[in-house]
Amino acid sequence: MRSDGILKKYAAYIKLPAHAVPLSLSEGNTPLIPVPKLAQLLGGNFELFVKFEGLNPTGSFKDRGMVAAVSEAVGRGAKTVICASTGNTAAAAAAYAARAGVKAVVLIPGGHVARGKLAAAAIYGAKIIQIDGSFDDALKLVQEISAKLPIALVNSVNPFRLEGQKTAAFEVCDELGQAPDLLCIPVGNAGNITAYHMGFAQYDAEKKTGMPQFLGVQAEGAAPLVLGKIVERPETIATAIRIGNPARGAEALEVIKNTGGKMLAVSDAEILAAQKMLAEEGIWVEPASAAGLAGLKKEIKNGLEMSGKKVVIVCTGNGLKDPDIVALPKPAKVRPIFEEILKLL
Repeated sequence: MRSDGILKKYAAYIKLPAHAVPLSLSEGNTPLIPVPKLAQLLGGNFELFVKFEGLNPTGSFKDRGMVAAVSEAVGRGAKTVICASTGNTAAAAAAYAARAGVKAVVLIPGGHVARGKLAAAAIYGAKIIQIDGSFDDALKLVQEISAKLPIALVNSVNPFRLEGQKTAAFEVCDELGQAPDLLCIPVGNAGNITAYHMGFAQYDAEKKTGMPQFLGVQAEGAAPLVLGKIVERPETIATAIRIGNPARGAEALEVIKNTGGKMLAVSDAEILAAQKMLAEEGIWVEPASAAGLAGLKKEIKNGLEMSGKKVVIVCTGNGLKDPDIVALPKPAKVRPIFEEILKLL
């Protein structure tokens, strides 16, 4: 069934100003996939689901927040939107800017940004500028630019981004009939964990759906919220969460505290192992998206009690975002003859 997009579906719950314009690429309505075999591999006795945000229009959860931010910006007359990005935000900003008929400018950090994400931003028509610095440097620059020029900032520091992103929590509750007992979520700039908490809190206040514990997961090479200090040169194979100074870090730590949850870090090896586990269930995600599962696996190994729980892993981006991370096997070459192919089966 076609989705009308989150701004229409959840209009009663999203706080946008009257000047916001209607905008949609049919974002949202992503599947909550049960993965019982994966639960068994992790020890069983609990229900496990994957919220697969990689099936949004540009392949990541960023579309939810971006449709709201661009809708508001265009409604107040903005002709250009700008963001700093490790890739996914750039793709979403460029797509919704194109849909709305305005320009998009994206600043990306030096170093590796997944080709699939840059290709998306380019084809949607964004002006892409790479700086000799980190994501955090890029974010400071776009904040300065938007303060001095009539250009709308659409990073997660924009409050309307969270208004859109919180709708994923609504969808989880709509499908389960309640909030899960535990939500496992990757943490980079920390806007998504903050938005999920907003969504669960809003639904609980009205529908008594409950509030999950939050398990926030960072990569070891980019784990400022675990280390308790800024990481000047963050490094991880999970480029979407390669952020050393999260804009909403303090809010994310409040979420962890208020829900009795935990913020932890996992290694790149653990992330890639989790990505493979998800692929064996037929779910291909970019590396950062596998951080939630990696964190859950680590916590279960350390004794986390799981019996009878409903657990949701948030997978934030599609595997096609970063295909180069996959080591391709060399295919066997044979003549087009049945018997020769049969020998390989």
